Amino acid sequence: MNSMMKKLVYTILLFILSVGGAFAQSNTTVSYSMGFATGDLGDFIEKSSFRGLSIDYRKLINPKVGVGVTFGWNVFYQENGVDTYTIDNVSLTGKQYRYSNNFPMLVAGTYYLRPGEMINPFGGFGVGTIYTQRNTDMSQYTLKQKAWNFAMQPEIGVLIEMNNNTSFSVSGKYSHGFQAGNELDESQSFFSINVGFSFY
Repeated sequence: MNSMMKKLVYTILLFILSVGGAFAQSNTTVSYSMGFATGDLGDFIEKSSFRGLSIDYRKLINPKVGVGVTFGWNVFYQENGVDTYTIDNVSLTGKQYRYSNNFPMLVAGTYYLRPGEMINPFGGFGVGTIYTQRNTDMSQYTLKQKAWNFAMQPEIGVLIEMNNNTSFSVSGKYSHGFQAGNELDESQSFFSINVGFSFY
């Protein structure tokens, strides 16, 4: 990830945490995210991602319904063995290194089944975009591809109350980015398991 993107992620995190603290009826969830690629992304990189972050902010309209924003970052990486690969009609022999940085950014809503109880299952749905930056490195050759894909993200999970201000959070999300007419025109999608804490 380049320095500009890092600054963007840090700025978003600070903004959400500060906004989350400004409202009594809101929650901010920060999670470690593990990704499992599907579709074209899965064809490009088969290995799972263990480098990821998910940030969710929800303003509670009522105890059962929250609306807000979701941001994520999942890094997929794979090293392929020595072989002959063709990239942009150029054939090269050697190892190939594949990277895909995926950034879901969505407006989302969440429905909480048992607010106020120790175990509170929830379900949600988000609509927005996934920004993808894909690199294929081989010897001195690098192929860079970028895309902004319209995206939808269903989610299910559970909050386990630790105290009045904090809950342990576990959720599963499916981030599906639809086909886009740009450098990377195939859909970019992945499942993620997110484990973290929700602050009220």
